[in-house]
This record gives sequence, C-alpha cells and structure tokens, in this order.
Amino acid sequence: MIYMNDKAFGREHTRQLLLEYDIRPTSQRVEIANVLLTQPQHLSADQVLTGVNRLRTIVSKATVYNTLNLFVDKGLIRQVIIDSSKVFYDSNTAVHHHIYNEDTGVLHDVEAGEIMIENMPALPDGTERAGVDVIIRVKNSS
Repeated sequence: MIYMNDKAFGREHTRQLLLEYDIRPTSQRVEIANVLLTQPQHLSADQVLTGVNRLRTIVSKATVYNTLNLFVDKGLIRQVIIDSSKVFYDSNTAVHHHIYNEDTGVLHDVEAGEIMIENMPALPDGTERAGVDVIIRVKNSS
C-alpha cells in the first residue's frame, strides 16, 4: 500500500485509488479515504468520523460505517475485530498480525515473519485456509 502522506497525491490521487479498487469516488468516500490512508494506522469508525468532520459535519456516522465496510469488502483496508465492541480499520493490507494493549486501547502491527505457527489443525472437508490473524493481548505492567 502506498500511503498518501505526500501532498502531491491530493484528492485526485485518492479518486484514482478508489477507482482502482472499483469504488465509486464520491466526495464522502474520498474524504474518508484521505483520513484512513495518510499513514499506516488503526482507527475506529468513530475516529474516522471525527477525522472527516473535524472542521464541519460532512458525513454521517452511517455513511462512515457503510464506506468502511465497502473499503473492507473491496480490499482497500482490513478490519481488525478485537471483540464485538472494538473494531479497528487498518490501512495496512499486507499480511501481518497485531498486539492489542487492553489498558490503552492501542493496536500495534507485528510483521508476519515474527510469529511462527506450527501444527495448524486439519481444516473441515470442503474448506481452504483464507488467512490466519493473530492478536496478542497485553496489559500494562503494574
């Protein structure tokens, strides 16, 4: 993934990127992509909403959720589900894992090669592995 932290990319680059992922580049989608794809990061839907609407209300919460789900479905971003109440949207779509700090709520990337998984279980008949996602949960030391 090329992050859009270079000001030369701008909105036109964002529009082109969305088109490459077969996403119609509405103004709201462009704004949401600009918030998400400026750097490698993990944001909640509420953080995206705040980022998009920081100067004035541009998009609704429903639009943000719908757009994030579309971006995930199209492979532009990844969804990282910590639990049913904590979902992050990851701008890094490369294969990798995560460390989640339960005290701070911060999610960190772990390169795929840093974790070795041995003795994978047999898969049910008629299925194939689509991926392996590891989330290591930590707490701050006392």
